[in-house]
Amino acid sequence: MRFVFGIGVSRIYLDNRTIVLYTVFMKKRININAVEQKFASFFKERRRMPTYSEMLPLLGVKAKSAAEYWIKKLLDKGALEKDAKGFLKPARLSFHLPIVGSVAAGFPSPAEEELRDTISFDEYLINHPASSFVLSVTGDSMIGEGIKEKDLVIVERGREPKNGDIILAEVDGHWTMKYFRKKGKKVTLEAANPKYPPISPQEELRITGVITAVVRKYHK
Repeated sequence: MRFVFGIGVSRIYLDNRTIVLYTVFMKKRININAVEQKFASFFKERRRMPTYSEMLPLLGVKAKSAAEYWIKKLLDKGALEKDAKGFLKPARLSFHLPIVGSVAAGFPSPAEEELRDTISFDEYLINHPASSFVLSVTGDSMIGEGIKEKDLVIVERGREPKNGDIILAEVDGHWTMKYFRKKGKKVTLEAANPKYPPISPQEELRITGVITAVVRKYHK
């Protein structure tokens, strides 16, 4: 028995044995996340985008059209963009890391080796990239919240703070990051460290944004 697959203007003729091999091959095809990971790794190591000749071994393909297919996918996704001269540049290349299970912080438990999913940290940490930015922390006023000096915090502009949110604000001409507390019309900013007293704005309070995530790197 012969199977015919119509792909564009060409056809692939498969016998019984070949169709099994073809099916296995299709299941092993890379997906958009894997392709984005390859481009991100290449750019991180070399600080430039790969040439077309470099894309072929990078993606494990032989035809330039296959590389162009994935480039279009990354452009549509917003991971790549073109500059004024038409050259490709990273717009939002991200690293997708495997989630292999969970671990108990109190008592050790066997690690689960089964791959469950992948995660991109920029997508996980940042809900609204256009209105978010990163700050480096100085001081220890939020140490009780687990925010240490030199940590990075992600701030989302335009988000309305709720009671208990950590905010970035300018209070009477001074910038600070504190808990937002509101009772009636009175607003108080509180530290997560008992050696710092609460702050009550005397003249002006300008809330720049809400802290949505904290990032700490232990090793370089």
